[in-house]
Amino acid sequence: MTSLVSTRRTSDLSAPESITELVVRDVRFPTSRQLDGSDAMNPQPDYSAAYVVLRTSAGDEGHSLVFTIGRGTEVQVEAVRAFAPLVVGLAAEEALADPGAFSRRLGADSPMRWLGPEKGVAHMAHGAIVNALWDLRARRAGQPLWLHLAELSPEELVALVDFRYIREALTEEEALRILRRAEPTRSERIAELRRAGYPAYTTTPGWLGYDDEKLVRLSRAAVAEGFTQIKLKVGGDLQTDRRRLALAREAVGPDVRIAIDANQVWGVEEAIAWVDALHDFDPYWIEEPTAPDDVLGHAAIKRAVAPVKVATGEHGHSQVLFKQLLQADAVDVVQIDASRVAGVNENIAILLLAAKFGKPVCPHAGGVGLCEMVQHLAMFDYVAVSGTWEDRVIEHVDHLHEHFTEPVEIRAGRYVAPVGAGAGGRMLADSVRRHEYPDGPEWQVGVISAQERGDR
Repeated sequence: MTSLVSTRRTSDLSAPESITELVVRDVRFPTSRQLDGSDAMNPQPDYSAAYVVLRTSAGDEGHSLVFTIGRGTEVQVEAVRAFAPLVVGLAAEEALADPGAFSRRLGADSPMRWLGPEKGVAHMAHGAIVNALWDLRARRAGQPLWLHLAELSPEELVALVDFRYIREALTEEEALRILRRAEPTRSERIAELRRAGYPAYTTTPGWLGYDDEKLVRLSRAAVAEGFTQIKLKVGGDLQTDRRRLALAREAVGPDVRIAIDANQVWGVEEAIAWVDALHDFDPYWIEEPTAPDDVLGHAAIKRAVAPVKVATGEHGHSQVLFKQLLQADAVDVVQIDASRVAGVNENIAILLLAAKFGKPVCPHAGGVGLCEMVQHLAMFDYVAVSGTWEDRVIEHVDHLHEHFTEPVEIRAGRYVAPVGAGAGGRMLADSVRRHEYPDGPEWQVGVISAQERGDR
């Protein structure tokens, strides 16, 4: 059911443009039917979203979402609604001119901070609204978000970041030096990105619920499509993991990287022992080997499993956690997520932290809309922050792209740089209508059972 948190205000054509509506809808896709997205932590997810639209009195819109996995999306929807008093009625031009101040306004709200602070559903709601503002801003500029960000000055980019909790690890002056170092050659990398695209890897073959035949078939298809890295979910049963990795390694050959992903199911000692038992198959990285907040646990795992790399960040709730992971040398690969933290601004802070500590960023992008959104952040990083894509890949999953107005395009195992204006998260109106929960046609009784409907 649509949750309309304000009615459109009657606009005076002579009045300054304002933000008039914040709309959030519960949109769910029944991916559990084919076990798409299945892993050790989430055996039957329904890829879903709290879908956000920000509207102005001029009739313009910004779109974004928070990725969820089914039941519980209604909680995320309510968290977005709770920010409406801080957003509706604001001068649109003022918010668009200073997204840093806009984000800090949301982050400073005492009742919502109490529910976090700076983590969980409130923080992700904050991020969805900030991302919708950036989508609106990029659309007005007629640019894809990656290019819009990449053309901002170092000073403008630094002004977006809240350094309060990270200054001892990254100062404003250090951030400016990183950005100024990349600035003279931005145009060269923009041209290269448009020519060659950005490297990708695929998780499509590796969902835990797929049978062996499907795993092998999709692994071979990934190599034929030009991917040089695939990822398999692990952590359900060790012998099953060994069998599946052996099949995948035989299918792709010795030169294709195979990453593995445990989705947080192990304790520290279990993670070390399990990865050691899979060493024969030459895993490239182990992703989310333990609780995402356990900085020291990640550090211990990293020391023990090398040369297998440790990758994490999909559930990294804030720039503070990333700061600590980097300070403790607890991670080899930083994985940002487009909808986990407080939007574009906080992800820029994380990209700058990763650049300061010399760690590659390989974004998480498995869920609905995440490929469309996070590609912009990785491409911005390449052009304006790190200046490199060495050992960097964006995750790709071949599901649900058909529901977006600007679906990702993969060519020869690489993301094609988007050319359409916006931040990538705008869904087709008919897709939203059909998959809105619980009243959309895809969720009516007779399409799925009442029991399944209750479980999701």
